[in-house]
Amino acid sequence: MPRSSATPPAPPVSALLRRYDDPGEPLSCVPVTQGLLNRGYRLATTRGAYFLKQHLDAPTADRATIVRQHRATQRLHQLGVPVAPPLPDAGGDTVAEIGGRCYALHPWVEGRHRGGDQLTTAGSRRLGALLGLVHTCLEQVMEPHTDRGHRSADPEETLRLIDQLLALSRGRRPRDAFDELAEHRLLERRRLLADHAHRRPPQAGAGGWVHGDFHPLNLLYRGAEPAAILDWDRLGVQPRAEEAVRAAVIFFVGPAGELDLAKVRAYARAYRRAAGADAAELAAAVHRVWWERLNDFWILRWRYQLHDGRADPQFPAVSALAVWWTREYEAVRDAFTG
Repeated sequence: MPRSSATPPAPPVSALLRRYDDPGEPLSCVPVTQGLLNRGYRLATTRGAYFLKQHLDAPTADRATIVRQHRATQRLHQLGVPVAPPLPDAGGDTVAEIGGRCYALHPWVEGRHRGGDQLTTAGSRRLGALLGLVHTCLEQVMEPHTDRGHRSADPEETLRLIDQLLALSRGRRPRDAFDELAEHRLLERRRLLADHAHRRPPQAGAGGWVHGDFHPLNLLYRGAEPAAILDWDRLGVQPRAEEAVRAAVIFFVGPAGELDLAKVRAYARAYRRAAGADAAELAAAVHRVWWERLNDFWILRWRYQLHDGRADPQFPAVSALAVWWTREYEAVRDAFTG
């Protein structure tokens, strides 16, 4: 059965609330529609509103990993980073294991998500400064890490994946416009990889603690100001400047796959200043993320291999971006480093 067609069971609200001191009586528990990996609910009680999170994503859904995330957000909150740490229950725990699943209760934060098209130049600077603050504060609150190498995508492996996805897209019945676009982009990407295989980046170091999934749906705004950074499930050690580039690419890409380079420049200057990153670090990150995008087909893997079409709407812009970025490589690099 496709993932997207399954109806999830209701969360164990009563069993969860019994763990807390006077959380109120439950009134409603409504799913939050946005999000691909875990489940979230707006839980209303006679005492107020909460965000109830059910952790499902296998790599990050074990208790120890969740506790580490919770402790990080509690410490970041103390440093003034806009986060929404979990609420401890009567015993001081922030993770509830019920029926073999892990749950956490957070304060409900009023706000809205903003894409890069809704940010002014000043707002783009605030965004870059915020991510720089996150990276510098994470280095203060997290344990020391051993930097390991970060391997870049192997184009030979990507070409084999392209062949598999082509076969799946061509064999789909009935075919639709998405399948036609997928075939076009796969053939196009095969040609681009053949032309640019010699530009594969070497193994990267310079790792640091990062949020791991910094994008518009994981950031709430109240007015023009960021109110809360959400979903710390992917907290980990990666080249930090690469997170800065990935975030900008998601925030500032347009429907046709072009980046708003004026906003990228404002964002990147503020990030470099806040994080203490130099132009060379950003240039290397731009090259590695460009290569990553050239080799990445996660949306098509979800559709054709996992039979999950929830990410399909992102594909037109994401697939066009790789082509545009290759053509405008120097301009993109200069926007991040200038």
